[in-house]
Amino acid sequence: MEGDKYRSYLHGEGELNTNWRYGGPPNYDIVNKLFEDERTKVWPPGSLEEKVQNLVKSWEMEIFHKASLEDFKTIDVNKYTFSLNGRKGLTMMEIKKLGGGYNPQLQTSLPQELRCYDPEKETDESSHKAFVTAFPRGFAFEVLKVYTGPPEIVLKFRHWGYNEGPFKGHAPTGDLVEFYGVAIYQVDEDMKIGRVEFFYERGELLGGLLKGAAIESSAMEAASSCPILRNTG
Repeated sequence: MEGDKYRSYLHGEGELNTNWRYGGPPNYDIVNKLFEDERTKVWPPGSLEEKVQNLVKSWEMEIFHKASLEDFKTIDVNKYTFSLNGRKGLTMMEIKKLGGGYNPQLQTSLPQELRCYDPEKETDESSHKAFVTAFPRGFAFEVLKVYTGPPEIVLKFRHWGYNEGPFKGHAPTGDLVEFYGVAIYQVDEDMKIGRVEFFYERGELLGGLLKGAAIESSAMEAASSCPILRNTG
């Protein structure tokens, strides 16, 4: 059966004309299994926590996979801004200029020579490919706590995956890589998101991906050509 029990706006009549970034709707079966096997919270059906968790997963899916602003249904594209760790909020146009993908979530003030991941040099596709390759079983997300409900949703989250593929010239370790953070989602009466603020330590994610030994670029290319971008999480 088509559909995803954690994400809206993937299939159905409303998505018949959706312009998908990688040629078709993503398949989250693999990361859903990781999520279900290793989540620490199982929220009751219909609870605020479940609704918020599904909203965030749907938002994340659209941000990474929908190529046209008119296809977005979780956000108010005219008001939407995203900010990281207290930085000025980025509009959709500014996010596009930055390259999309994981680049907004990995902004940094480090000098360029010290950046193991430089969002200013990554494209939407190269950014997405780097993390799909590093986490072949996906990068799972769960809501740990919802402090306040709409219109300003404040939540604590956990993001995790297993480093079973190379990342930026480093061999995979197979280790669990995870980080925790806080996010704020401002929503309207239709639960459309107008503002997102993320607070987390970038180094908790990247540090876990850089533990492996340095590998040849030819090996990196071979490994990164394997994952299919639309099968992701």
